[in-house]
Amino acid sequence: MKLAAALPFAFLIAAPQLARAEDRHEEHQQMRREEHHAEARHEEQRLPPRAPPPAWRGHPPGAHPVSPGWHQPVHPHAVRVLRPHTMRYGEHPWRHWGHPEFVRPVYYWDWGVIHNVTCIAEDSYGDQYPVSESTFAGFGLMNMTAVEDDALDRCYEESGGDQGCYLATCSHY
Repeated sequence: MKLAAALPFAFLIAAPQLARAEDRHEEHQQMRREEHHAEARHEEQRLPPRAPPPAWRGHPPGAHPVSPGWHQPVHPHAVRVLRPHTMRYGEHPWRHWGHPEFVRPVYYWDWGVIHNVTCIAEDSYGDQYPVSESTFAGFGLMNMTAVEDDALDRCYEESGGDQGCYLATCSHY
């Protein structure tokens, strides 16, 4: 009988210690995630800085012609959208393509509520290469260059070195 009475008492004493151990484990995991993001951010510091977007202004009324030399609005065949490649921010599974510099998009996003970013690059044939990356607390405009480049790198590598790859769009949720 004494053992049966002592067992619940032992659980009462051990339960707070187990809870504290679990809390320490979660804190350790969070610290490791933050260190990983700090390392990824350190790598991103080599990228050129991006200016914040100018104040929003709507388009003037009327038609908006496509400028010469821009991508064709219609392809003579069905556009193929490849399976999205989903990864954590900071992973770079493709070799970096030294693509020509281009004017980067301007984003009017509420960075604090974004959980995932997807960028799509398109090759000269019209095939699309989406890349989705998870975000983290503090993710912002300075991190978008890496996500855009990942989409371009995937396009270049998986299209067989198509020099016509360009950034088609980026979105988020």
